[in-house]
Amino acid sequence: MTQLPKKHLFDIPEGMIYLDGNSLGPLPKGAAERATKTLTQEWGTQLIKAWNTADWMALPQKVGDRIASFIGAAPGSVATGDTLSIKVYQALAAALKMRPDRRVILSDTGNFPSDLYMAQGLISTIGKDYELRTVAPEDVAEAITEDVAVVMLTEVDYRTGRRHDMTELTARAHQAGAVMIWDLAHSAGALPVDLTGCNAEFAVGCTYKYFNGGPGAPAFIYARPDILLEVEPALSGWLGHDAPFAMEPGYRPAMTTERLRVGTPPIVQLSILDAALDVWDGVSMEEIRGASVALCESFITEVEARCPQLTLASPRDAAVRGSQVSFAFEEGYPVMQALIERGVIGDFRAPNILRFGFTPLYIDQDDVIAAAKVLEDVMTSESWKDPNYQVRSRVT
Repeated sequence: MTQLPKKHLFDIPEGMIYLDGNSLGPLPKGAAERATKTLTQEWGTQLIKAWNTADWMALPQKVGDRIASFIGAAPGSVATGDTLSIKVYQALAAALKMRPDRRVILSDTGNFPSDLYMAQGLISTIGKDYELRTVAPEDVAEAITEDVAVVMLTEVDYRTGRRHDMTELTARAHQAGAVMIWDLAHSAGALPVDLTGCNAEFAVGCTYKYFNGGPGAPAFIYARPDILLEVEPALSGWLGHDAPFAMEPGYRPAMTTERLRVGTPPIVQLSILDAALDVWDGVSMEEIRGASVALCESFITEVEARCPQLTLASPRDAAVRGSQVSFAFEEGYPVMQALIERGVIGDFRAPNILRFGFTPLYIDQDDVIAAAKVLEDVMTSESWKDPNYQVRSRVT
């Protein structure tokens, strides 16, 4: 068994307890060196030749295959590049074309706003009486009716950490004849995912959270191998062409997941992500999940004993909770600012959620106890009432 955590592989400031890896992962130690190499030795000395000599053109697929191994996907089924919102748009547009006689996109009211915005924007673009239908997360299964074209869900709720049953809901979607899209933004790298086993058509996700790829790290999209040739890219970019350098005037999609690439791959960011994934060597997702559950359980126990003013907003049952713990408090924003100033880094989500992510790669039980003690002191002393903590920053 691998020894967790692997704190020595990350650059985390001394004295900081970082409980925000579910928003932005910390810097892996090999990533900066890899970025420097890409900038100075590859771009700096080889310039445009590096697309061939440094094999830049193959990097998106190489990284995609590495991500595939974490989400139960076959090699060659994951494409990387662009942003998560673009990948949501691509998956939705392709899925709707697969069900031309239906007009409903089903999601839940707790879904990440950007996913819903992309659905709204797509509907506005194509018209034809399409509808985005949202229901409470617990009502999704019953809402999957035979008029639904696409079910689009985020497996782990970004606010509360509530976890959908991927296998059950995918099966329900298929029974109703709908296409299934999963957003794995809070799942990939946090808990075991089995896309092959659940048989979903599409999945999307980001790499700047649990994969520690850095701010703006490229997103990924999965397409089930047997449907790949049915996938009609709504964004038919040059590098999704079957032969980009043939310079043909008409679009001819690649016969692989490369058809889901749009723009020029972000080579510097992909190289950082490639290096960041090295910290996972020798670690299984089952091992990560077991350690994560233990950390979350300890934190819930400690906080509830020390801070009765806070209300658990995450599911108490670990089986239906991701790798985060959220507590509700009316003045949650200033409480989080007071914590951050004391070196305990979490984040706030409107309207009243204190959110803490637990990543066993660099968090241990000592961190859990220390963080709970700081939170207790902030609540007991009411230091959060300091006017400085009331001022809202642009990023919360």
